[in-house]
Amino acid sequence: MDTRTFTVKPVGIVHADDESFSIEVAGPFRPALQGLEGFSHIVVLWWGRPGRYTGVPDRDGLQKTVHEGPETIGIFATRSPVRPNPIALSVVPVVDIDTATGIIRVAYIDADDATPVLDIKPYLPATERVREVGVPAWSSHWPQWYEENPGFDWAAEFTFEE
Repeated sequence: MDTRTFTVKPVGIVHADDESFSIEVAGPFRPALQGLEGFSHIVVLWWGRPGRYTGVPDRDGLQKTVHEGPETIGIFATRSPVRPNPIALSVVPVVDIDTATGIIRVAYIDADDATPVLDIKPYLPATERVREVGVPAWSSHWPQWYEENPGFDWAAEFTFEE
């Protein structure tokens, strides 16, 4: 097994409160925003905060309890934030980009305030969207489209604590 360690350098930070969501890109990385205007959505890779989920002593748990479906499933079959490496991915709608200040206003992101952002990529239908998708029967009642997520009770689907 490869035992190397890696260093990750955040490119920005999430700002989130009850009314607005944005990503502030750090000064040295602001030139990388050039050309991002015009994309309706971006893919954001972010680092989940350790200790965010109470009762989770570490990130070594490899199985989770599912409320609908098999009694347990492997962590790689979930989008749980409690993972061996707390790297998360969100596709978010872009509201506005101010390249001078490095602020990307987004409609919503499921990251907490002050979450480090590792990378930002444009959402490209040719590489992110798949026409023929298969899912296990136990998850077939989940929303099929991003826009259906707000009305779905994701918290009722999984138990994130060990």
